[in-house]
Amino acid sequence: MKRPRFIATFFLFIVVPVAAVLVWWLTKPPVAGPLKLTPVTFAALPDWAVSDPRPALAAFRRSCDDMKNKADTASLGAYGGTVANWRAVCAQAASLSAHDKRAVRHFFESAFAPLQVSAGAVTDGLFTGYYEPELHGSHTEHGRYQTPVYGLPGDLITVDLSKFPSALSTQRIAGRIDDGKLMPYATRAQIDANGLKSANVLFYGDDPIAVFFMHIQGSGRVVFDDGKVVRVAYAGQNGWPYTAIGKTLIAQGAVPRDKMSMQAIRDWLHANPEKGSAIMESDASFVFFRELPVGDPKLGAPGAEGPSLTPGASIAVDMKVHPLGAPFFVATKTPDSRGKLHRLFVAQDTGGAIRGPVRGDLFFGFGAQAQTDAGGMKQSGQLYVLLPKAVAARATSP
Repeated sequence: MKRPRFIATFFLFIVVPVAAVLVWWLTKPPVAGPLKLTPVTFAALPDWAVSDPRPALAAFRRSCDDMKNKADTASLGAYGGTVANWRAVCAQAASLSAHDKRAVRHFFESAFAPLQVSAGAVTDGLFTGYYEPELHGSHTEHGRYQTPVYGLPGDLITVDLSKFPSALSTQRIAGRIDDGKLMPYATRAQIDANGLKSANVLFYGDDPIAVFFMHIQGSGRVVFDDGKVVRVAYAGQNGWPYTAIGKTLIAQGAVPRDKMSMQAIRDWLHANPEKGSAIMESDASFVFFRELPVGDPKLGAPGAEGPSLTPGASIAVDMKVHPLGAPFFVATKTPDSRGKLHRLFVAQDTGGAIRGPVRGDLFFGFGAQAQTDAGGMKQSGQLYVLLPKAVAARATSP
């Protein structure tokens, strides 16, 4: 009589838990790991055969122009090899007709080897968007023009730890010298409260929210009250890590997670001006700018690599992981999720929120549509890097 009870007890306390653990083990999602590069064929790139790589060729040529004045031994960073490894493909790109889509596609197929980017076993990553905003400003503080936009402070010290033998050699830090010691620089809240005597005010904006979003985007175009139009580009940062205020609003229950977007943040800030400053100041990061002529209005401001950004063909990546100047094929969805976004980009920028192997921020350009597309871009997808064949062989060698 006791045997059935024993079997039931054994099944309940031993077999069921073991089975549950086994099911969990077999179905659990893979854990993100370090960068992994896996050789693939161009046929493995979704819609590669029908894609249009001509905008990416134009962007790549600008990266090649940036390399012309660099020494052959200069490193592209990460696994990208040296400038000398890219001279031949840059020469081919310069001599190529940019009008023939098939010829451009053949150039990339013949000169490069594609590698799928993954984080350990995880091949899916996050793709967002950014744009170049338009602001209204004045060189004098008056009326509605009250929000200062600063140039690079004279007392800001930036330290590239890659120049030092250190366990932190992949990091760059910033601060100020106080009594012979490097100390943290002022936070956004401290700068808002006290100003910056060590930095020139480039102009005063008429909307603190618009200025804040320019900090996030890293550049913008300014229409002055006298009619003049200039471009302001990233010049430096105060060293504090970027904190996405969208996460702050979600944590406070102000905006539901499934409703979060750039426009939702804007709407909340405008609807809650008495709380807006504190929310924006929860991001301690603060960006400093430099003034430039607009130049080619079809292009964006210079990215971290140096060349002007190309709408629809420039991507920001984690430059601690990936080399700037390399082409990347992105397989994701459009901002509205209604279509496929399978396109070749060139890594020409980086950003405080762009971290990890399978992570990209797509540059959508300037104007209202670019703002809408960038604000709605938050999609999963896959990433592939194109490297000169010799560089690819070394990057994947054991």
